Amino acid sequence: MKTTIIAAGPTKDLLYIEGVQQYLGRLKHYAPVDFIETPAARMKGSKPQPELVSQADYEQFKKHLDQADFIVLLDEKGREFSSLGFASWLQKRQNSGLRHLALVIGGPYGFAPELRARANASISLSQMTLTHQMVRLLAVEQLYRAHTILRGESYHHDQ
Repeated sequence: MKTTIIAAGPTKDLLYIEGVQQYLGRLKHYAPVDFIETPAARMKGSKPQPELVSQADYEQFKKHLDQADFIVLLDEKGREFSSLGFASWLQKRQNSGLRHLALVIGGPYGFAPELRARANASISLSQMTLTHQMVRLLAVEQLYRAHTILRGESYHHDQ
């Protein structure tokens, strides 16, 4: 199963860029994973309107989503998992014959209603509010952790 992580807007913070690249390098030994950063939403005026920004992000996301994709929003309102639970959830998707999993990371104003309606699932990485840059790093790390759990490797220590 191929996974694509699609993130709203680029980040310039080297901490996140390097961390994401480190885990993407590790993930290539387990499964094909693409990481796409969409262009930043450009809004006119001095005060951005959240609904317009999330709609502009959705227009960018649509360019990378196919009708057959299993779309998962990484969203603070989504379903929570332990790392073992997420690995099990991922294994079920793989066993079902799913070909493409799209993990979508919204911008600072969340997701457009059209994308929420189109999504197959929504997963929360924490009840706390996280920056969309931080979610990128946590998402690739948890995806890597899930693959090591499924292979019985020693990266994850369940106590």
